[in-house]
This record gives sequence, C-alpha cells and structure tokens, in this order.
Amino acid sequence: METWREDVLGDGWLQRDLELDGGALATLVHHPTHHPSDDAVPHQAPDPHPRTAIVYRHGCVVNFFHAHVAEAFESRGYEFFALDLRGYGRSIGRGTQEGGPNYVTDLSVYHEELDAAVQVIRQLGYQRIVLNAHSTGGLIGPLWAAAHPGVVDAMVLNSPWLDLNENWFFKGPATAAIDGIGRIWPTLRVSGLRPYYGEALHRDTGGEWDYSLAWKPHLGFPVAAGWFRSVRRAHRQIARGLDLDFPILVATSNERGDPRHAHAAVVTSDCVLNPADMWARAKCLGSKTELIRIPGGAHDLALSPEPARSIYLEGILTWLELRNPTTTTGQGD
Repeated sequence: METWREDVLGDGWLQRDLELDGGALATLVHHPTHHPSDDAVPHQAPDPHPRTAIVYRHGCVVNFFHAHVAEAFESRGYEFFALDLRGYGRSIGRGTQEGGPNYVTDLSVYHEELDAAVQVIRQLGYQRIVLNAHSTGGLIGPLWAAAHPGVVDAMVLNSPWLDLNENWFFKGPATAAIDGIGRIWPTLRVSGLRPYYGEALHRDTGGEWDYSLAWKPHLGFPVAAGWFRSVRRAHRQIARGLDLDFPILVATSNERGDPRHAHAAVVTSDCVLNPADMWARAKCLGSKTELIRIPGGAHDLALSPEPARSIYLEGILTWLELRNPTTTTGQGD
C-alpha cells in the first residue's frame, strides 16, 4: 500500500505515488486539514455530510507549487489535492516516460492518474469532486470528465487551452502538416516556448514566485510532433461539443498579450493563449458553462499580481458557493 510522506513544500504538505500502467508514476499532493489515514477504513470528515475535494490539475511545463491557492480553498472549507502528472514536476524521471518529460502521443493517457487520484480521494471519504485545472489541464480535464460521467460535480478552468493561439495558417495547413509528420516521426521537435513569461514570474528574474526551474524551465521542454498532434485532436474534440451536465466556470484574463516579446504587460495579460479562443470555445463544454474575465490577469490567473490574483480567487470561490452552497457549510446535499 502506498503511504503519504512529506512533500517538498513542507509545512504540513504530503505526497504519495500513484502507480500507473507500464511502470510510470504520478504524484498526488495533499495539504490535509485532517491528517490522511493509510488504513483501509476511509477517512471521515467531522460532519456526517459529504464534503468536497478540490483536485488541482496543472498546465504544460509546470507543476503544483501554488500553496496560496490551497489556502484560499481551505479557508472556505474545501479539502485540497493536486496532481503532478507523469513526466511533470515531482514525477519527472520516476518511472518510464518515452520521449522525455511531458511527452505523450495521446492526452487521454492522463485519464489514468486522474482516475487513480479520485480513487484515493474517495477512500479518504470525500464524495464530491471539483476539478480546478489550468491551461493544458483545462483541455485534458473536460475530456476526462466527458469520458467519466458522474465523477465531477463542478469544474473551474483557469485559462484553459481550448484552441491554438495562432493565425488561420497554423490552425489549418500547418496543423495538417504536423499531423502527418507526427504519424511518422512523433518525437521530432516542432516548436518550443519563449522565456518571457517564465522570467516575469520567477523571483530570480524579477518575478514574485519561487519554484523549481528544473521542473518549470523558462524555455520549457521540446514540443514534439506527436504531442502537438494529440493536442490538436483534443481541440477538435472540444470544438465538436462535450455536453457536460455540471456547472463549469471558465476564468480568463480580460486581455491578450504579445507572446513573442518581453514587455511590461507579460503578467497582466495572457501572453500564452488567446482569451478570445476560450470565450468562443467555452460554449462547447456544456450548457451550464459561465465566464469570468479578470482585469490584469496573467495566463495563470492564480499567479497574477495583485489585485487580479485576489479577484480571481474570490471570484471562483464565490461562484462555487453560489452554485453549490452545501459543499462548504456542512448542511448536506
């Protein structure tokens, strides 16, 4: 049986391995308000009513280090869990990972660790699941929920990657070309990240946040043709419509920023994706989808400078309470 152990974040944070098919490993991170048990008996919350667990799913070339997000949810009575998927963050170099960090040729492989995380959370006594997913996580999360009806009770998407942030040529002819290349040579590098957003975030280069540059390097990891092909297939699946039947909040910056150059608005606009793409594709997720636009928000809204960060966190927490007030009051379902 896997056991909880101290996490790199310290201060009461715990982690445990999630063993996956083929020898791969993912990492579940938890900041318990009640210490998790490794006994066979599920953990029980103090009140007799089902409580809600937040499951945080990171984006591309990033891992979970957002302790302040967990604190915000905990302050409203939620229990917080986060995943570092295979090939990301705490899970890099642990178990098999063909093609290097972050490389897969089918995004649906990540359903396995989401399934495993939910199984652990259910064993701890949490019956309601809210998925909080960022960027690429916001692409994978809805597709996982669509493939597992009845598992997710609500979803908060933080700048989800629902379409390619490029012009018609890259969305059409270039995508078709890379699709063909990806079938033959899936590990061929076709792109990469620019350093400006990461540099603007990290404390060592003038930003506000301290995190592992080995796990989240400014230039990211190589974008392989097979991986890009899988992302574009997922985009097309979203565009066809998912018809998810639970409340969904899509949160974005209110402004698109220039991703190709360093400038003063790198962390006060979305300089990775185009919010307009998210606004257009949000309606494809389901009829209960709503939008919130954060003035001065960064691509990762939780890492925005104040006051945008607090506006985002308060906005999503208020939305959750209004859509499902019983999850934090202990008054039952």
